[in-house]
Amino acid sequence: MQCNVAIVGATGLVGQEFIKVLQQRNFPVTSISLYASDRSDGKKLYVGHQAIIVKETTPESFDNVDIALFSAGSEVSRYFAPIAAKAGALVVDNSAAWRMDPKVPLVVPEVNAEDIKLHDGIIANPNCSTIQMVVALYPLHKVNPIKRIVVSTYQAVSGTGSAAMEELTTQTKLVLEGQNVVPHVYPHQIAFNLLPEIDVFLDSGYTREELKMVEETRKIMHAPDIAISATCVRVPVFIGHSEAVNVEFTDPIAPDDARRILAEAPGVKVLDDPSVSLYPQPWLAANSDDTYVGRIRADASHPRGLVMWVVSDNLRKGAALNAVQIAEEAVKRGWVNRQK
Repeated sequence: MQCNVAIVGATGLVGQEFIKVLQQRNFPVTSISLYASDRSDGKKLYVGHQAIIVKETTPESFDNVDIALFSAGSEVSRYFAPIAAKAGALVVDNSAAWRMDPKVPLVVPEVNAEDIKLHDGIIANPNCSTIQMVVALYPLHKVNPIKRIVVSTYQAVSGTGSAAMEELTTQTKLVLEGQNVVPHVYPHQIAFNLLPEIDVFLDSGYTREELKMVEETRKIMHAPDIAISATCVRVPVFIGHSEAVNVEFTDPIAPDDARRILAEAPGVKVLDDPSVSLYPQPWLAANSDDTYVGRIRADASHPRGLVMWVVSDNLRKGAALNAVQIAEEAVKRGWVNRQK
């Protein structure tokens, strides 16, 4: 099946990554239409060697569209995704708007590709930090069910957008020059600093980002009883989220067995040899499709526990790549539009 593809939010970091991933994976595209807000109307972006004009997103944007990839924020998705679906497009949405809607599949293809067929025009792309964690944990969960997860994240500024990347660059120069820093994107300086605040704080003391990891992991893995606690931290890294993950299993599991299972798992690359300082790093993961796992070791605090370090490119597997993989599965299995 050849597809007419629309990208909503095409001028953003993830939107531009959509374009790259579609080309790199030779997605079966007949045509690509690029959409954004009225501020970007008329801007040109290159798809291969072809310059395509970005248009303002309107209800008419989705006529004759087969696949609509959205990364323009929850407000835009709540309004336009149902319109696109009604027009006959399969929407894969990267915002938080639809993730916990019980009627909308939340999909990581390596984990729950079968859920794609349950869509009614909209499929949700999970949160970036959730995606890489479930890619690493699900192969182990299938063999030895997980009872509890404690995760601490180290999330790159690109997760906030291009303005955050520019702010980190500017602040780094100012600090090195001995000048004062005035933050704009974040509540505090991000250069040479860590901020344990991603999204808004809730009454529970957790942030919404941390709650996303809890709720989305359970939904994707079809494991509502897993106990999960998360602490999400923004770090002065441009691309690549890192996670320290403590996992309690139903039965004891040896680190060597975990390495063997993960080495054979789709989308996972094991880098784990402390003798030569081999372990995942965000610098290495940037521009890669894999989820990297290392520092796999027995949890000294629990007889059925493992600890591991998980790193992935948050713009690719954490966003654009995962969405395109969802679209690929839908095309391959004939599940693009179940209303046609």
